[in-house]
Amino acid sequence: MANKQALIQAIRGMHDILPEQSPGWHKLEKTMRAVLDSYGYQEIRLPIVEKTELFKRSIGEVTDIVEKEMYTFDDRNGDSLTLRPEGTAGCLRACMEHGLLHNQVHRLWYYGPMFRHERPQKGRYRQFYQLGVETYGMADADIDAEIIMLSDRLWRQLNIRDKLELQLNSLGTVEERNIYKSRLVEYFNQHLDVLDEDSQRRLHTNPLRILDSKNPAMREMIVGAPALMDYLGEDSRTHFEKLTDILDQQGVKYTLNPRLVRGLDYYSKTVFEWVTDELGAQGTVCAGGRYDGLIEQLGGKSNSAIGFALGMERLLALAETADGFHTDPTVDVYLIRMGEMAEKVGFQVAEQLRDALPFLKVVLHCGGGGFKSQFKKADKSGAEYAVIIGDEEAEKGLVSLKPLRSQDEQLTLTPDELVKHLQQV
Repeated sequence: MANKQALIQAIRGMHDILPEQSPGWHKLEKTMRAVLDSYGYQEIRLPIVEKTELFKRSIGEVTDIVEKEMYTFDDRNGDSLTLRPEGTAGCLRACMEHGLLHNQVHRLWYYGPMFRHERPQKGRYRQFYQLGVETYGMADADIDAEIIMLSDRLWRQLNIRDKLELQLNSLGTVEERNIYKSRLVEYFNQHLDVLDEDSQRRLHTNPLRILDSKNPAMREMIVGAPALMDYLGEDSRTHFEKLTDILDQQGVKYTLNPRLVRGLDYYSKTVFEWVTDELGAQGTVCAGGRYDGLIEQLGGKSNSAIGFALGMERLLALAETADGFHTDPTVDVYLIRMGEMAEKVGFQVAEQLRDALPFLKVVLHCGGGGFKSQFKKADKSGAEYAVIIGDEEAEKGLVSLKPLRSQDEQLTLTPDELVKHLQQV
């Protein structure tokens, strides 16, 4: 007996999006594009592989992403390449490479898969999809407010605004943050017995991340830590106050969270997160902030930048809990044909419908089978209508239109009449 080979399965943490799941993704993507278009943002498409040095210089070599999570490999030329773990660095690299930052203002967005070797769990994957929004050349708090309001509008379009809370903080400038870090390290050194192993490792590399710990045994100690807001200079305070004033004027609700930090080294001043308590442990749906210093860090001239990224898998899971999240039917019309002449005419009718009604989703039955078998497939497809052609109808230049989701009567029509009828329903 021949040995049966084991089926090859997907890599752990890298999931398939099956046909029945695709309509939900399409609805999200369509809604996102409409909102981004309404604010005048332009799409940029980026490679999923970049030079490893890009992420080491932007994200920081002592971050968890670079130390533990990146998919890095040497290509045939010996160059170290990495599957992108996030999109900001690649977007900025592209803008610098193509001269888009010199005395220019840009509002950009990108969309696609990111890769991190994390422990897979609900809402956290090794290949995951992100929408990223990045703006360049605008230093004032008004653009901070705009991208927050853009995301707020997206939630309202998806009917999930009441499921999300906006949390705000300011990280100040690099200089202000360095002073704060010193004070924070002093404080944590006084509580070494409370710090868990992960926090002790971060103490001298990325102490701000300790503030973001979810360890309940450390909660009281973290609450008592110095607040970064107390170390901000006048310019950082004024910037943050202008942001909150605009949000107040526009009715965008938020919560000030002095413990909110971002996991990447390049953030400054405004940081924000949209969080929910409806997705379990993975409650952050969208996060972002200002990163004015990153451009110089990558070798460019000083400039202003702010952006955000949202996780599509988490957003879809949240959207599916909302009332009214209905997806368009996969099929509108299923065309059934029986007989040699009907098979030829069926192709003509299907193409005529597609020419005249390009918004219509028309499936032409292929693969043979009797009327009963074809009707079963038409019904299973979810189509609103079946168009039926037999040899007798084909000879007379007629088709039958049968509603599959209502009690309306079946009609006999010419192909031209069929087009007019479907235009009106």
